Amino acid sequence: MLIFFFWLLQGGMASDSFAFQSAEQGANSPLDKIGENESPYLLLDKGLQFRITENVNALYNFEFEKAERGFKVMQYQYPDHPLPYFLMGLSTWWKIAPDVENKRYDDLFIKQMDVVIEKAKKMLDKDPGNKEAAFFLAGAYGFQGRLLSERKSWTKATFAGKNALKYLNMSKGEEELNPELLLGDALFNYFSVWIPENYPILKPVVALFPKGDKALGLKQLEDVAQNAFYARVEAQYFLFRLYASEEKQPYKALAITEYLHTKFPNNPYFHRSYARHLYTVGRITESKEQSEEILRRIDEKWTGYEANSGRYAAFYLAQYYDRVNDRANAKKYYLQTLSYGEESESQESGYYLYSLIALGKMANEDKNKAQAKEYFNKVKKYAKRKHPAHKEARDYIKKNKL
Repeated sequence: MLIFFFWLLQGGMASDSFAFQSAEQGANSPLDKIGENESPYLLLDKGLQFRITENVNALYNFEFEKAERGFKVMQYQYPDHPLPYFLMGLSTWWKIAPDVENKRYDDLFIKQMDVVIEKAKKMLDKDPGNKEAAFFLAGAYGFQGRLLSERKSWTKATFAGKNALKYLNMSKGEEELNPELLLGDALFNYFSVWIPENYPILKPVVALFPKGDKALGLKQLEDVAQNAFYARVEAQYFLFRLYASEEKQPYKALAITEYLHTKFPNNPYFHRSYARHLYTVGRITESKEQSEEILRRIDEKWTGYEANSGRYAAFYLAQYYDRVNDRANAKKYYLQTLSYGEESESQESGYYLYSLIALGKMANEDKNKAQAKEYFNKVKKYAKRKHPAHKEARDYIKKNKL
C-alpha cells in the first residue's frame, strides 16, 4: 500500500534544481563569497546554474559516465555540501528507475542518500532555518522510503516517509524564492490532501502538518514545469504521471512525454512512457513505431533498455497487430510480452495478464482447449481475485466450458 505513496513522494524529491560555484572560487564553503543581493542557497544562484546543466542533462539521457565524472569533481570541490552527493545518488536512482525490481544498486543507493542526510543535517545544525538543507533531507528520505517500500521493508520505509514529510514541511514557504524551491510547496499542497483521500491509514501522519490545497499544488507544479531552470524536468516527469493516473488528462501526459523523449532520446523510461501515452490516446501506429525502436534498442543492449521496457513495447505491438487482424504477429508479440514479463518478474502486471487472456482466446479459437485452459488458469494464478482479469478468466472458462 505504501509503495504508491513513496513512488509519488520521490517523483517530486528527485529534483535537479541545483547549482554550483565555479572552480575558480576554490574548495572553501560555497557561501563564503555570497554578495549582499545574492541568495544564500546554492539552489538559487543563477550564475552557477549553467555549470551543472551539461552533467544533469547527461544523467537524464543515460550518459552516466559523463554525468558522474562531473559530479565527482563537484564532490572534490564542495565536500561539505549535500548537493554533489545527492546528484551522484540521483544518477544511481536512474539506473534503478527503468526496472525497480533490480536490486543490484540498492546498497549503493541507500549509502549515497545516507551521506546526503549526514551533510544536510550538519547544515541544518548550523542554521536551523535553512530551507535548502531541509529540501535535501526531504529528498534523501523520500528516495530511501521509495526504495525501501519496493523492497517491503515496511518499518524502515515508514520511518523514512515520516522524515521526508517532516523536512518537506520545513522546506515549504518563502514565496519569494524562485520556482526551484516552489516544488516543495507544490508537492506538499497536493499530497497532504491526496494521501488521506486515498490511504486513510496515513491520515495520522498527514494530520501532523498544515492542511494543503490539491488544486493549488497542481498549479504550482505546472508553474515549476514552465518556469524553473533545473526543476523543470522533474516537475514535468511528476506531472505526466499525475495527469495520466490521478487527473485523467491523457493528452497533457502525452505532450510532456513527447517533449521529454525528444530532449532525452536515450532515456528508456521516457521512451516507453511516450509509447504508452501514444497508445492510451489511440495513436496506435505511432506507438507501434516507438515500440519497435524500443525492442531494437533492447536487442542492441542500449543502456537502461531491458525486459521491463520490452514488456510494454511488445504489448503495444501485439495490440496493434490484433487490431489490424494480423493474428500471427499479434500472437508473436503477446508471447514476447509473456517472455519479458517473466524475465522482469512482472507476472501480476496488466500487460502480462491480458496477454495471457488474448493467447487463451486464440488457443480456444484454434480448438486447443487444453492450451486455452492453461493460459486462463495462469491468469487466475497471478491475478488477485478482485482484478478484472481474474473475473474475465473465470467467466471465459465457465462460458466456454474449459
